[in-house]
Amino acid sequence: MHIILNGEQTVISSQSLHAMIVEKGFDPDTVIAEVNFQLIKKNDWEQTTLNEGDTVELLSFVGGG
Repeated sequence: MHIILNGEQTVISSQSLHAMIVEKGFDPDTVIAEVNFQLIKKNDWEQTTLNEGDTVELLSFVGGG
């Protein structure tokens, strides 16, 4: 399936948001997720189904001083 991930078209085999995050190598503990301009709570990632053409933004938090 084709989605837009962080502004770039990509192909994924995952159906759920959580599985896609892991498939693409992101650390689920350090990202927040937005699907089609809606922030998705981490507790809902497993139940959030991705569809052809969805726009997903993953933002990573980096600590520092």
